[in-house]
Amino acid sequence: MNKRDFVKTGLAVGAALPMAVNAQTSGQSHSWKMATGWAGGPLMDIGAKAFAERIGALSGGRIKVQTFPGGALGNALKVPETVKNGVAECGHTWMGYDWGKDPATVLFGGYAGSMDSERMLHWLYGAGGTKMQREHREATESLISMPLFLRTAEAFLHSRKPVRTLADLKGLKLRTAGAWLEMAKELGAAPVTTAGGDVYPMLERGAIDATEWGTLYENISTGFHKVAKYVIIPGVHQPTAPFELVINKDAWAKLSPADQTLVEEVARSVTIDSWIKVGIEDAKALEFFRKAGNQIIELDVKVQREARKIGLAWADKMASANPGFAKVLASQRDFEKGWQGAERWRSIKG
Repeated sequence: MNKRDFVKTGLAVGAALPMAVNAQTSGQSHSWKMATGWAGGPLMDIGAKAFAERIGALSGGRIKVQTFPGGALGNALKVPETVKNGVAECGHTWMGYDWGKDPATVLFGGYAGSMDSERMLHWLYGAGGTKMQREHREATESLISMPLFLRTAEAFLHSRKPVRTLADLKGLKLRTAGAWLEMAKELGAAPVTTAGGDVYPMLERGAIDATEWGTLYENISTGFHKVAKYVIIPGVHQPTAPFELVINKDAWAKLSPADQTLVEEVARSVTIDSWIKVGIEDAKALEFFRKAGNQIIELDVKVQREARKIGLAWADKMASANPGFAKVLASQRDFEKGWQGAERWRSIKG
């Protein structure tokens, strides 16, 4: 899908864009810089840039957003800080990077105990998740926050070594981020974190044995498969991963109510479209890796169960000491209860 088609797709999502925020050619103009955590790839193309192109089109060119690659305006892992300081009016990031100072961000970004991406999408837009995210970020960081881009389950690893069992994880030097840094240690791995642009050279020279990054489709553009023979699935560490549009509060206040609504609806339409695009392309990606000479390895069920067990236990521990975390976790788990046994009415046997 080229950029023009992607913008058209967003324009076609008429039901998601109220008439009140259809292309507006009158009103105040705004020029924003967007800091991102990405050097390129789908997160940039069908996330950050898609938002910029669509908001420009639907505002009649009044709202211009210029995207910058990770590191151009500030630390790629600290986009919210860059936005809060006014270096950029908005940013595109993954909330879970802030897990060290605010564990609750992981709940909005996905972790080993999360629901899958379809359930997460429903929780965000149908059960108050987006509202909770907005309120949480505003209370803790004085920033405006909403989802922008949502991926399916990630690939577990692109690895220079075969990884299938718990024993294979012992001492494995892997690049990761968020709360999985802590959880991976419980599985015996030796995790480190770094910005996306540093991952390929580290993997190529053997500074790390393996890396996780995105979904099967998203990882094609990274080239990891060229320097790591093994593709490990499924991504038990990250069953879903919503990303974040974070906006400077002063810049947000300068928007009219109609333009604020426009920003929210464009972010939602890009999020839904990204989920669909990633899902479609993920279905083709395994064959790509096979043809590239990679070996596909499915994690032992024991590893999958242990990872989820660790994730759920971590969340319980965080909730016991953090009321904000506990509030969000309770909302997600209450929502999941309604989907228990969903395969009975959503799937056809035979």
